[in-house]
Amino acid sequence: MKISIDTRIAIIGLGYVGLPLAVEFGKKYPTLGYDINQRRVHELRDGIDNTLEVDASELKEAKHLRYTTNLEDLRQATVFIVTVPTPIDKYKQPDLTPLQKASETLGKVIKKGDIAVYESTVYPGATEEYCVPVIERVSNLKFNEDFFVGYSPERINPGDKVHRLTTITKVTSGSTPETADFVDALYSSIIQAGTHKASSIRVAEAAKVIENTQRDLNIALMNELAIIFKRMGIDTEDVLKAAGTKWNFLPFRPGLVGGHCIGVDPFYLTHKAEEIGYHPHVILAGRRINDNMGSYAVGLLVKQMLKRCIQVEDANVLVMGLTFKENCPDIRNTKVIDIINELKGYNVNVDVYDPWISAGNAQHEYGITPIRLPEPGKYDAIILAVAHSEFKEIGVAGLRSFGKKEHVLFDLKYLLPKADSDIRL
Repeated sequence: MKISIDTRIAIIGLGYVGLPLAVEFGKKYPTLGYDINQRRVHELRDGIDNTLEVDASELKEAKHLRYTTNLEDLRQATVFIVTVPTPIDKYKQPDLTPLQKASETLGKVIKKGDIAVYESTVYPGATEEYCVPVIERVSNLKFNEDFFVGYSPERINPGDKVHRLTTITKVTSGSTPETADFVDALYSSIIQAGTHKASSIRVAEAAKVIENTQRDLNIALMNELAIIFKRMGIDTEDVLKAAGTKWNFLPFRPGLVGGHCIGVDPFYLTHKAEEIGYHPHVILAGRRINDNMGSYAVGLLVKQMLKRCIQVEDANVLVMGLTFKENCPDIRNTKVIDIINELKGYNVNVDVYDPWISAGNAQHEYGITPIRLPEPGKYDAIILAVAHSEFKEIGVAGLRSFGKKEHVLFDLKYLLPKADSDIRL
């Protein structure tokens, strides 16, 4: 297997992961970006990326890239790369529906000699145990004889303009030694930071899932420490700044843990662990702590409001930010929604302001209609829930202007100096 002028790449799924990948490959190889969302494809053809991961000039640079919603177009490809989401369901179990549908799509178009590469985050073993049988069933082709499979986990960080696809080391793997070499060479041709060829697909899958599990646990530790220090009357950030003077102290901060990776991936690992007879203790404990931080934060706010003799019921509260992280429009699995729902349980009137989001997406995903601009002098409490740069630019005086004469300013993200807010984690 060698990369040649006949190598034709198809990217299945054009979201935060798939589009940057399609653009980079489209600079060098005939590349087809496939998505079932017709509106998404039409926008990309017009040079518009509503995820804001790729700008119009970058889209133009991908001169060999075209977009389609037509399944038949995929038959032209020799390499298929799957970048669909892998969410969890309401029971916090892996929802492999998008992966199953993508694998069924592959089964309809894959040919003898073709290679399918998965980038979606899964538990160790999922590619070969779950995806491959679907392709075999639909295609009537035999794995590692007629078609081959690779796995190269995505490492996209939404909103990060420094750590981009090409500047992050890429883990690669393949179902045979020859496939592994081909997949590694293919990615090496676009990844400036280089690649790391894992010894097996299962190793590559495991490496990905523990990356975010490790971050989840580190943040869970910070959240638990914040709860302890709050009871002691100690400022958590002061403690972390002091501890951070040691060269090997890890600079994590407490806060909400949402998004499509850190708050989701640990459940893929624990699902597989329980399937093989082991009940994870540390990982699930960390998840419980992080999942309860929205409720904990609202409890702090309510106590502070009561101390100020501010009536909680029917109070007006401004929640600033809905995305799962700063400076990006991604609202998937945002934990800010936990704060909003908890506040509504106190019969509080909640306004949500976020200049980064689509009002239509907020309404569709969470039934929330965000406000266009906060109304001065309206709010009994203001919560800085996301650290958007726009919020920092408003400044403390501007933020305070949204509040009534007596109000509480809760800086959930350590966006302001300690003296400028009324309460922090």
